[in-house]
Formats: sequence, structure tokens, C-alpha cells
Amino acid sequence: MLNHDQSYPRTKLNLTIENLSQAVFIVNRHAKTAINPKFLYKLKQESLKKLIDEGKARKVGLHFSDHPRNSKQQSDVLVECGRYTFHIPPTKSDFQVLPHLGKLDENVRNPKAHISLNAAKALLQSYTGLSELENQPYPRKDQRTYQKPIFKKLGERY
Repeated sequence: MLNHDQSYPRTKLNLTIENLSQAVFIVNRHAKTAINPKFLYKLKQESLKKLIDEGKARKVGLHFSDHPRNSKQQSDVLVECGRYTFHIPPTKSDFQVLPHLGKLDENVRNPKAHISLNAAKALLQSYTGLSELENQPYPRKDQRTYQKPIFKKLGERY
């Protein structure tokens, strides 16, 4: 059922650990292939941060990243939430407090989740209070829009 002011189906939003972890899983999976994944990753990170603060998720340890940026090695924090595990960027204190678990075990997989991306986003947005409109950059007024060059014949004035 669509509400006139919503573009996604209205669903009953149960904020259980299982539903929230499934929603984070779906958002994370779609962020990996999205054209503009910035908002989805922010939604994932803020949701996990809030779950950790509320004691509904916990930081397990550090893993070496599969895709380090500019360095040869980079670590990510392994977060456990319900039956799911996720990786988030570490803080400085994480390196002193958390044990390093070494290389990521490729055989460990999250269970499948059957929620649509829109329902998952709606659930996490209501949980964190984030909205997608906040993250969209507004075009700057001093920025010029591209104009096609005008070609003229040799000797012709414009």
C-alpha cells in the first residue's frame, strides 16, 4: 500500500535486532554495487554505531581489509549484530582495545535476508533519523554549468 507522500510501500517497522541487522545487511549489499553508495554506507555506519551504543551489537575485533586503500595493509572492525557480522572503519581507540583477528575467513557468510532495499532503508532511516535529502549536495551558485563550444568558420566573427 502506497501512502501519497511516500515512494516506498508502507510497512510496519519493527525495530528488533533481527530486523535491524537484516536491514543493515541489505543496505550494505546494495551499497557495494550502487552508483552513488555514499548515503547507503553512511546509513549502515550510523545504524551500527547506534546499535553498538545501545548494546544491541558488539565490536568483536579487527580484521585485515580485503581492499586496502593506499597502504599495503588496513584493518576494519568486525561488528556482530544478531546472526550477522559487518565491517566498519576503526577508530584510534579500537586499535588499543580490540584484539586483531588476522585475515578474514572467506568461509563465514551472513544468512540471507528477504527485505527490499526500500523497506530496509525506511527501517534504518526511522531508527537513525537520517534522511537521504541531507546528503545530496546542492549545486553551488558560483559553479558554471558546461556550455558547448561554438565553432565558427575561419575569418568569421561571433
